[in-house]
Amino acid sequence: MSTTGTDPLAAQRDDEIFDVVNDRDEVVGQATRAEVHKRRLLHRAVHVLVFGADGRVFLQQRSRLKDTSPGLWNSSCSGHLDTSESYDVAAVRELKEEIGLMVTPLTRLTRVLKLEPCRETGWEFAWIYTAHGDGPFTLHPAEVERGEWRTVDEVTRAIAERSGEFSRAFAYLWPKFLAASGVKGV
Repeated sequence: MSTTGTDPLAAQRDDEIFDVVNDRDEVVGQATRAEVHKRRLLHRAVHVLVFGADGRVFLQQRSRLKDTSPGLWNSSCSGHLDTSESYDVAAVRELKEEIGLMVTPLTRLTRVLKLEPCRETGWEFAWIYTAHGDGPFTLHPAEVERGEWRTVDEVTRAIAERSGEFSRAFAYLWPKFLAASGVKGV
């Protein structure tokens, strides 16, 4: 479900304006969320994977109110860039909005990998980041159903055995993230 109102508890708004980009990730215009998704226009997003001191990663189960992948497991937080927003600023904003994690030097927000737009990413250029934090987190109820800490091996095994429980983007980015980051199972 989506909305065009200004309810702060809404999961998203169809009338949000996103930058539309070309195949070089250069802004070529703007369009509403609804139009971008309907026409499969190239646009921008971020995913952040938050790791605890014990090496486990925090995953969120997306709210059932979301317009894409409702109820599926996903990155610790993810989201589209606002118009004229940088990837780094969006990552900081999404961490705060979705799970209440404030970025500090201890958070160590780090760029890991940039994905090219494709069907699996929803036609998004997407930067994948890591961050560090142990919670507890404050989950935004319209964005996140619940969260869980999982080991790297548990995530890898679950995607292999039950990929339908994960957003398409997350199932696609996870092995690419592991290869690029050097993060190993425990």
